[in-house]
This record gives sequence, structure tokens and C-alpha cells, in this order.
Amino acid sequence: MADLSTLDLNLLRVFDAVARERHVTRAAARLNLSQPAVSNALTRLRGALGDELFLRRPGGVEPTALALSLMQPVAEMLDRLRDALAAHAPFDPATAERVFPLGLSEYAEAVLAPPLLEHLAAEAPRCLLAIHHADRTNAQEMLERDVVQMAVGMLPEPPALYTRLRLLPEEFLTLMRPGHPLAEGEVTVARLAEWPHLLHSPNGSRDGALDQPMREAGHPRRLGAVVAHLAGVPGILKRTDMVMALSARLAVQMAEAHGLALRPCPVVLHHTRLSLIFPRRLEADAGHAWLRRLILTVARDAARDPDCQAVRSMTGSAGAPAQG
Repeated sequence: MADLSTLDLNLLRVFDAVARERHVTRAAARLNLSQPAVSNALTRLRGALGDELFLRRPGGVEPTALALSLMQPVAEMLDRLRDALAAHAPFDPATAERVFPLGLSEYAEAVLAPPLLEHLAAEAPRCLLAIHHADRTNAQEMLERDVVQMAVGMLPEPPALYTRLRLLPEEFLTLMRPGHPLAEGEVTVARLAEWPHLLHSPNGSRDGALDQPMREAGHPRRLGAVVAHLAGVPGILKRTDMVMALSARLAVQMAEAHGLALRPCPVVLHHTRLSLIFPRRLEADAGHAWLRRLILTVARDAARDPDCQAVRSMTGSAGAPAQG
């Protein structure tokens, strides 16, 4: 087995390229090397690791069991090294080649990812946004493990090692099927509590934003179902008497796309504001700072779009920031 202190880093770059391409010639083109140079590097790496690593197959190569086990850690190590070097170099989005691992809640992804990726394609076409699911239960752990470098969601106050930027203030609206009894008349907390609620919870928690304020109002809500993904929500609401309180921008989009009824949410909610959280050590990273500014721009634009105006009309909000 190889002694890591003497292993040539360039051999790992070759390994990573061949593992990604599953083809020696394409890997050589990716690395701007000749095919014999890549083959020679593989020979050296095979000797150092005592394994064939890649077996010839029609149309390319197939990784061995050892190569499969090495692919992810080698790729992650090289990505982190590139990021560390990039943090101390000027950042030109037009020419930069960088992977930005970003944690987004499902709501943040639905609202922010489309315009964010549109800007990225126009301004930084060689950069990649790698989106992971993050929420209040796992965002800090993902940041600590460097799985993501920033997280956006309705997140709790982070420790002092992190910076928090507040983004979109949020309102909630109530979704239901057309013709639902709650679709007519005043929506009160008491009426809202009469019907089973559909809760979106990617982590399986049965405690949502409405539970505590509804209990305090003397009208605890009854859950009809908990779903991990939003994709099934329209179909469930159309086929049942369940109702769902959802972040207003997404509720407006879902109602328009699927013909659902949309009503106000009578429950007063606090601390409902999207936040961007990232480690303070990345504040001076030019590329990271560029992406942060882009996210802030996209969030400001989202507050001005037609969906936001519809939200304000439905909720009666003047657009003042929510507490939190």
C-alpha cells in the first residue's frame, strides 16, 4: 500500500479524471495531457496502490472495488484543495471553474434556485452549483462537516463562528381543494382547526410552525398526513379534505399551477424569514463573496416579483420584515 507522504498529488488528479470519464483518452483531454502520459501515471498509481484500479472494457474502463471506494474521498479532497487555493486568488466569474456546495431548504430551492441558476449560467458558465437539502435540523452539521459552504432556509440562530444574513420575510397562506368548505367565508383559527392538516416535513418531524400558536389559541390542529416532498402535495389536497399552511410565495405558485384554492392563514407566526448562514472563515473568499452577493440580489428580486405582490394582497401585508 502507498505511503501517503510520498504519493504524487498529480497521480490522484489522473485517477479522478479517469474515474469521472471512465475512459483514458477522454481523461487525457480533460487534463490537457497526452494519452500515453495518463497511461503512464495510471501504471505508477497501480504500482503504488497494488491494485489494477481500472479494467479495460468495450468503450472504456471499469473501476475495481478499491477504485470505487477511493472515488468519492479523492474527488472531495481535490475539490477542497481547489476551493482552498481559489479562496486566496482573484475571482473572475466569467472564467472561473469552481464548485459551490450550497444547502437549501426545499422552499428556498423552489424560490431561489431558478433565478440563481439563470444568473450563474449567464455570469459564471463554468461554475457548478451543487445543491444539497438543508433545514433547521441538519444545516449546522452540514456546515461543520464542510458538506456545504453556505445554507439558506428558515434556520435557528447559529453559533458565533458563523455569519447570518437575513433574506426574504415570509408570510403563510392556506391551500386546499377547490370547493372545500374552508374556501368560503372568514378563515378563523377555530375553523382552520376543524380540518385535518397536511404537513411538509423532509425530516419526518410532526411539529410544524402552526402547532404552538394554534395550541396557545386553544385550537390545536390535527394532522392528516406528513409528507417528505412537496411534489405530492397538490394531488393529496385535491383528493382529500386536508388543508395545508405553506410559505406564501410557494403557495401562490402551487395554487396557480394546480388549480388549488388559496386562503389567508389566520395564525400569527414569528421568526419566519429565510436566512443565509456561512462560516466566518469564508468571508474573505472572493468567489464565496460573489455568490453571497448574487443570492442577496436574487432574494431582493424575489420580493418584487408578481408572486410577492399576490402574497401581499392575500395576506394584507405591507411587506414589513418578519421578526427573527
